[in-house]
Amino acid sequence: MNRKILVFDTTLRDGEQSPGCSMNIEEKVALAKQLEKLNVDVIEAGFPIASIGDFEAVKAVAEAVSRPIVAGLSRANEKDIYRCYEAVQHAKQGRIHTFLATSDIHLQAKLKMSREQALERAISAVKYARNLIDDVEFSLEDAGRTDRDYMCQVVEALINAGARTINLPDTVGYTIPSEFYDMITSVMNRVPNIDKAVISLHCHNDLGLAVANSLAGIQAGAGQVECTINGIGERAGNASLEEIVMSLKTRAPYFGVDTGIVTEEIYRTSKLLSSIIGVDVQPNKAVVGKNAFAHEAGIHQHGMLEDKRTYEIMTPESIGLPKNELVLGKHSGRHAFKARLEEMGYTIDDEQLQAAFVKFKDLADRKKEVFDEDLELIVNEGLKEYKSGYTLAYVGTTAGSSIIPTSCVTIIAQGENGETSITETAIGDGPVEASYHAINKATGLPGKLIEYQVKAVSKGEDAVGDVTVKIQFEGLDRLVTGKGASTDVLHGSALAYIDAVNKAKVRLDMKKHDAGQEVIRERI
Repeated sequence: MNRKILVFDTTLRDGEQSPGCSMNIEEKVALAKQLEKLNVDVIEAGFPIASIGDFEAVKAVAEAVSRPIVAGLSRANEKDIYRCYEAVQHAKQGRIHTFLATSDIHLQAKLKMSREQALERAISAVKYARNLIDDVEFSLEDAGRTDRDYMCQVVEALINAGARTINLPDTVGYTIPSEFYDMITSVMNRVPNIDKAVISLHCHNDLGLAVANSLAGIQAGAGQVECTINGIGERAGNASLEEIVMSLKTRAPYFGVDTGIVTEEIYRTSKLLSSIIGVDVQPNKAVVGKNAFAHEAGIHQHGMLEDKRTYEIMTPESIGLPKNELVLGKHSGRHAFKARLEEMGYTIDDEQLQAAFVKFKDLADRKKEVFDEDLELIVNEGLKEYKSGYTLAYVGTTAGSSIIPTSCVTIIAQGENGETSITETAIGDGPVEASYHAINKATGLPGKLIEYQVKAVSKGEDAVGDVTVKIQFEGLDRLVTGKGASTDVLHGSALAYIDAVNKAKVRLDMKKHDAGQEVIRERI
């Protein structure tokens, strides 16, 4: 029987630290539910003490999923650890994940601690956490640059203190695979009580070696791998879940391990994340990129026609990539719509189905053909379960070579006293800018467009345009991403901006809620 590798997904915590990839509570819950379908073993949902929003997100995820362990991150002090416990205690299986740097450069330059002081702090943190909860993980931050003798000393002491999982991260993406293999082997061979804990890996991609290092660590005996969907994360990102999992599956006889991941859910999970954060994967991205299963060269096409195994080491179906393209039209009914979604692998409740069907019928009235890509967009938008503060009721523009671009928008604002309709007009250098100026006036949330991108979701002249914007709002230090889709690009552009406005409103409200409280912003 193959050895089981636990998959620890940190998309909601470390992945969210990637610029422009932050998520609100509803979005985190939607993605967590999909991660549960993917069958990950652990979901790291956030850093509870960082803010009220992070605390509430971890708590919400803990309550929303039942099978995976839900972990929260904390620094190695009692205040952080207890706040983490308050959030994860709501899970059927909760975990406190605490950490402290162990490399000399971090100890001296950042923490101003000796090795002895760090060891004492780490042991104290684990013992305190174990008094609150059974499942405690400890990370030796910057393990990749930590002295081996000291590392083994710390690992042994932390296992004795009660840590069930010891994470040895390559925090800055510095190591190379052979070096990382030797590091894990050293710990596995030299720590006498190593059999009482699971060794975990958390590799960053600064040199493009995160997946390679993770695979090397698994070969060396690690039992848990920490990764993110699409490889998102701070700086150059984290080890990509889909690449690790499919490497282990495709080369199963070589590695001799299993993950238990339902690989047919990989594609849907990747698409949902992209829909939520507004960041698409590069076309040549391994496993989930648009070109991952494309074959253009003549000799490749000839080989594929003879036997797909000539140039295809895994099948599109193995990651849940839809096989059919053209599916439905405006005369298709609810039953056919539901059947096609089930065929694509989506399971949604009656309320979500009805909402998606209404959007489908509206789209089908405007398009001759509705493709699977269109359906994915409809369903993923619904799965986000985003509760809008503002909705777009109308947008109209006038523009031309000798006309000043002008836009008129009508916004429905949700307030304590019900709905309010607000209509504003504005001018701009173009119709999109004019619409955005009008929305700024209607919502009272001034924003500046930093990035604008539009792409066709499917084929044909009537293809749905998927618009992604990144906006800088006053009072927020991070860009806010918005997405909108429509067969009318101007309409889709307005929807994307409204999406960003709603996210900004949530963050600004949360920021006001945090005011006056001591909020720790430090992230590893």
